Amino acid sequence: MKITFLIGNVYGMGGTIRTTTNLANNLVKRHDVEIVSMAQNAHEPFFQISPEVRLRSLAHNRSWADRPDPGPRARELELQPSGNVPASENNLHSFFNAHSDAVLRDYLSKLDSDVVIATRPGLNSLLAQWGPKKAVCIGQEHLNLGQQPDDVKEHIRAHHTRLDGLTVLTDSDRRDYTDFLGKDGGWVTTMPNPLPDGFHARSRLTNPIIATAGRLIWVKQYPKLVEAFASVADKHPEWQLRIYGRGIERAGIRAAVDRLGLNNNVVLMGRNPDITSEFAKASVVAVSSRQEGFGMTILESFAASVPVVSFDCPYGPRELITHGHDGLLVADQDVDALAAGLLRLVEDADERRRLGGNARDKAAAFHIDSVTERWEAYLSRLVAEKRRAGGLRRFLPWS
Repeated sequence: MKITFLIGNVYGMGGTIRTTTNLANNLVKRHDVEIVSMAQNAHEPFFQISPEVRLRSLAHNRSWADRPDPGPRARELELQPSGNVPASENNLHSFFNAHSDAVLRDYLSKLDSDVVIATRPGLNSLLAQWGPKKAVCIGQEHLNLGQQPDDVKEHIRAHHTRLDGLTVLTDSDRRDYTDFLGKDGGWVTTMPNPLPDGFHARSRLTNPIIATAGRLIWVKQYPKLVEAFASVADKHPEWQLRIYGRGIERAGIRAAVDRLGLNNNVVLMGRNPDITSEFAKASVVAVSSRQEGFGMTILESFAASVPVVSFDCPYGPRELITHGHDGLLVADQDVDALAAGLLRLVEDADERRRLGGNARDKAAAFHIDSVTERWEAYLSRLVAEKRRAGGLRRFLPWS
């Protein structure tokens, strides 16, 4: 089976990039897999990609100092917005523009893949409009419906139902998208993010460290986490908060640290591709997000046997964390409740160990092999349906 993933910029860092590369790395063991990146801003991807997975970049970021000269026509077009994705997608991501529209449409017109999987709303819209008619075309949503801007929702309703299927990260998302689109019969399917293959170090749960990870953006609300951690540092000054990631909110986080006098306790660690190993150095992981599409941080923490304290925000945390069993869910956006949850696990080593052991057991269900099997069963069903309808170009049986 030949499978193509469409992604915005596979050379960057982010949850969608990480989970797409993890899945591609495992699928390529039995299938012909390529990742097509709308843009490129580095010589090598941040996350490790199997040499068996083919990489193709359709364009290069304008801000990349080493990018090849695209030519005068491309330079002119890349300054114009895409006319085929929602305006908010144009505003948020520079890889959507008139030039990328042209090169993607041309690429899709010649594509001979059996399955094409797009990985964000704008790409889902483009695939719905221009995808190969004889391929199975699938969209992925990594955000819950409530996180989508209004113009994206309009595009989802107008275009995405032309796809052969849509995958979402949680059962709550599946219900919301199914109701919103009026599509049933399994057209919207829950497909959780996988844990990558390999050894996952196990925390001893004795280091006085609370950790968190993700892009330093407003939705992660790290200043609120710093504020909650202040209560821990006040009673237990030997404890440290480590924040992994990069992003535009770094200055705001640093300002909160300075304001609360926590310069000796809070460390901005930068980004790290092996975050599970970093979590294995911690005893608690914290999630302070306003919203979470899935909560890969939670799953990576569980793989390291580390319990999580999280706001009970929509939707991921409540579908991964069983309160009092493998972590703690606290009142959404209540900084005092988050502080109390952190203090509870800081001060109770026995509970940390009990929750951490249960967390490790839960992580096993999300191993990459299990999730890949779900994907293969899903793709097999869609391919068979398209074959029966006479629309599939060809069919290669699972090897």
